[in-house]
Amino acid sequence: MPAGPPPAAPPPVAPLRIGNASGFYGDRFDAVREMLTGGPLDVLTGDYLAELTMLILGRDRLKDPDLGYAKTFLKQMEECLGEAHDRGVRIVANAGGLNPAGLARALRTAAARFGLPTRVAHVEGDDLGARFPGALTAHAYLGGFGIAEALRAGADVVVTGRVTDAALVTGPAAAHFGWAPDAYDALAGAVVAGHVLECGTQATGGNYAFFAEHDPALLRRPGFPLAEVHADGSCVITKHDGTGGLVDVGTVTAQLLYETSGARYAGPDVTARLDSVRLRQDGPDRVRVDGVRGEPPPPDLKVGLSRLGGYRNEVVFVLTGLDVDAKAELVRAQVEDALGTAAARPAEVRWELARTDHRDAATEEAASALLRLVVRDPDAAAVGRALTGAAVELALGSYPGFHVTAPPGAGTPYGVFEAAYVPAGTVRHVAVLPDGRRVDIPAAARTRDLVDAEPPPLPEPLAAGGPARRVPLGYVAGARSGDKGGDANVGVWARTDEAWRWLAHRLTVEEFQELLPESRTLKVTRHLLPGLRALNFTVHGILGEGVASQSRFDPQAKGLAEWLRSRYLDIPEVLL
Repeated sequence: MPAGPPPAAPPPVAPLRIGNASGFYGDRFDAVREMLTGGPLDVLTGDYLAELTMLILGRDRLKDPDLGYAKTFLKQMEECLGEAHDRGVRIVANAGGLNPAGLARALRTAAARFGLPTRVAHVEGDDLGARFPGALTAHAYLGGFGIAEALRAGADVVVTGRVTDAALVTGPAAAHFGWAPDAYDALAGAVVAGHVLECGTQATGGNYAFFAEHDPALLRRPGFPLAEVHADGSCVITKHDGTGGLVDVGTVTAQLLYETSGARYAGPDVTARLDSVRLRQDGPDRVRVDGVRGEPPPPDLKVGLSRLGGYRNEVVFVLTGLDVDAKAELVRAQVEDALGTAAARPAEVRWELARTDHRDAATEEAASALLRLVVRDPDAAAVGRALTGAAVELALGSYPGFHVTAPPGAGTPYGVFEAAYVPAGTVRHVAVLPDGRRVDIPAAARTRDLVDAEPPPLPEPLAAGGPARRVPLGYVAGARSGDKGGDANVGVWARTDEAWRWLAHRLTVEEFQELLPESRTLKVTRHLLPGLRALNFTVHGILGEGVASQSRFDPQAKGLAEWLRSRYLDIPEVLL
C-alpha cells in the first residue's frame, strides 16, 4: 500500500505573556490592577523579596508566628482576585516570604469571602532555619519547577517563599511549554526574561542613566514590563500600550547588568550565559531577546542568612559657613573625648564629612556641610545614652552655629546578611497543590561546577592620537549599580561600537579604582560582555555586612553607578 501523508506537525504553542506588578515589598500598590486591566496577559508575577525584606519579615514573625509574608500582596489580591479570575490571568508571586502556607490560607479565605473559585497553591521547602541555629532567617533559593507543578495542577494563584527572582518566569514558562529540566537553552532564555522583569519599572525607564534624553512626562509614571515568551525561550520585552515609560535596548541592557557579574548567571534550574544574549529593537517599546544559551546548574543552592547584628545610632552635625574642616575637627575631637570616657564606648564609631556646602551661598542650607557620625554595638545602651550625652551636651560649647539635623534617640537594631551554600539534593522542594497533595520536586539530575567563563578577547582599540576632552564618563556610557550582600555590582555599557572599543580598553580595574577612591583598598573584579558592549564590576566588601547593616551612606549602592558616570576623564572627541 502506498504510504499515506506524513502526520501533520502539531500547531505551534502560542507565546506566553508574563507581566510584572512588583519589584520590591513596597512597590506601587495599584500596579496589580493596572497590569490586569491594561492589556492581554496570561500570567502576572510579583517580586516582593530582597535581602532586607527577609530581615523585616523575620522580625514580623517574631511578633506574630502567623505572619512572615508580604501583607501588601494579600490586600492587593483582596482587591483584584475577581479581576484576575474574570480575565483568566494566573498569579505567581514570592510574597509568601517566610510563611507561604499562611499566605495561601489567607488567600483561600479571601476567595471564599468573595465567592470566587480561585485555586491556590504554594511552594515550600526553602526554610533551612534548623540547619543554621542563630540565624533569624535561613532560606535556600529554589527554582521554578515547583511553580510549574502547581500550575499544571490547575492553580490560579501560586505563592512561594524564597525562590530566585527569575523562577517566577521560568516556572510558568516551563508549565506552558512543557520544558523538561534539561531544556537548558529555553530555561536560560526564561531566566533572562525573568531577570529583566523582576525589578518592575527599572526595565521601562525607571532609574535609567539616559532618562534626561526623553520627555519628562513619559517617565513620570512608567508602566510595568511584560515579556512575550516563546517556546524556544526567546522573548520580547514590552509593556501595555498607553502606559508611561519606554522599552528600548538601553533600558533592557541596564536591567540585564543589574546585580549580575560575569558571563555565567547561575540559578537552581540552569546557568544562563549572559555572553550569549542578543538584543535588538523590534518596534516601538519592543526589544527582542534571543540567542541565550544555558548550561546545567551548579550542584549547590545558595542560602540567604539574616541575623540581628546589634544596635546602631547616628547623629548628623550641620556645619555652616566658614572653616568647615576646622569645625568638623573640633566637634569630632569633643565627641571622641566624651565617648572615650563613657562606661560603654560603642564597638564601632564611624565619621563621614559630606561637603554639601557652596561658597557665597544664597541660602543657609546651601552654605552648610554635613558631618555624619554612626555608632554600632551589640548593646543597645552603648549606642543610646552614650551617644546622646556625647552629642547633645556639646550644644553650647562647640563650634559656632552648632546644631544637628535631629537629636539622637535610642539605638535601633540592624541586621546582617550572609550567603551560604548547601547541596541541592539535601533541600526538600515541595509543591503543595490546590487539593492539598504534596509533590516533591527533584533536584537537578545534571549539574556543573560554577567557574568563571574564559575572558573574551578585547575589541580592536579606538585609533589613538585624536583630540580629547575632559568630560564625565556618563557622556558616552550608561551604568547601573546595586547590592549583593556586602558587595556592590556596577554594570557599565556603551551605546555604539566605537564607544565600546574605547571603553573596554580605558575602563580597567585600575581606572575604576582611580575614579572611585572608596574602592581603592578593596578587591574589584571586571567581566567583559561584548555582546552587550558592557563591563560588569564587582566591588567586594564595600557594603560591609549588607544593606541591613546600614554601614554606608548609600547602603544598597544604588547611586554608585551615577557617581562613576559623573567622574571626569579624557574622552576622544570622536565619541562626543
